[in-house]
Amino acid sequence: MGKTLTEIAQELKNSPKKVQLIYAFNGVGKTRLSRAFKELVSPKHEEEEAQDGDTGVKVLYYNAFTEDLFYWDNDLDGDTNRKLLIRPNAFTEWVLKVEGQTNNIITDFQHYTNDKLTPCFNEGYNEVSFSIKGGNEERIDNIKISRGEESCFIWCVFYSLLKEVVEVLNVPEPENRSTNKFDDLEYFFIDDPVSSLDDNHLIELAVDVAELIKSSQSKLKFIITTHNPLFYNVLFNAFNNADSRYSYSPRHSVKKRLEKLDDGTFLPIDTNDSPFSYHLALLTELNKAIISDDIQKYHYNFLRNILEKTATFLGYKNWGELLPAESREAYCRRINLYSHSKHSGEESSIVKEEDKRVLTYLVKEVLISQYQFHSIVDHK
Repeated sequence: MGKTLTEIAQELKNSPKKVQLIYAFNGVGKTRLSRAFKELVSPKHEEEEAQDGDTGVKVLYYNAFTEDLFYWDNDLDGDTNRKLLIRPNAFTEWVLKVEGQTNNIITDFQHYTNDKLTPCFNEGYNEVSFSIKGGNEERIDNIKISRGEESCFIWCVFYSLLKEVVEVLNVPEPENRSTNKFDDLEYFFIDDPVSSLDDNHLIELAVDVAELIKSSQSKLKFIITTHNPLFYNVLFNAFNNADSRYSYSPRHSVKKRLEKLDDGTFLPIDTNDSPFSYHLALLTELNKAIISDDIQKYHYNFLRNILEKTATFLGYKNWGELLPAESREAYCRRINLYSHSKHSGEESSIVKEEDKRVLTYLVKEVLISQYQFHSIVDHK
């Protein structure tokens, strides 16, 4: 039976676990879950009452709303002085001004992106410009970085806050802490940090996050949601390993997959027994769509994703080589048409009946019968 996001947020709040790791496809509702959790733990009226003091904050979160604190001034008139503006709040002020974490933010950002790409904060710490060294070491100032680099930079600001808070709260006696701003903090909710990184840096980031969370000795609890299977699996394995340095045990964590049901409710599924197999989850979603006769354009994206991973594993140069030879070219054209971004998400999701039959055939006869994939949902 499905649950509302508020009910799931309540379960997250009531859990005694130090770490709760959740996988969900994009669009399922991870960001809305983080907002529901925040409203449950720290309603807005309580935050307003606590603004006059340094304590009272119960939850800090990183999600799409965090990124909204940062926005571009592109200097449309001069087209030269581009900068990323920061909407100041109590915690960016604390990280940047009080704790002086700018050097650590720059170091982390360059580590995960490019050591020639340098952020430069202004004196008020409410603007950031970026420069890069070219091939001849000539510096180019005031460049506009990519969306992925911007997301990584914002994460590095939050990550520096996360590291500082863990360090502060690891001091057991409140009177001995460098600040009492976080004495009432109970939760960190992290929703999809930097999914635009390449695989190597994404693995590094996951390992670093897991190490930091394991090192936390306070009452802090951590909730991490992601749509990235690699990030999820690295964290899954990290939290599944005991660490005697921090008295950490796998029993301190729980791992789940969040699914959205047809009636608009949600179902958290326990995945503590094994890491998440992304291609099998995609196949399960395809099976569900076939059974319910609710095939959408994006399901062709799922099909292509499985074919690409299978071709790589089996050593084929092209995923099209997995398709039946007699109609291979036609199948490839159809999959390419529907899995292309402008057709899969931005236009109508209606799929013709013939194309539904093609997808059903390829799933049943190619993936299931020929390549022996096993899926959680059986075909009718």
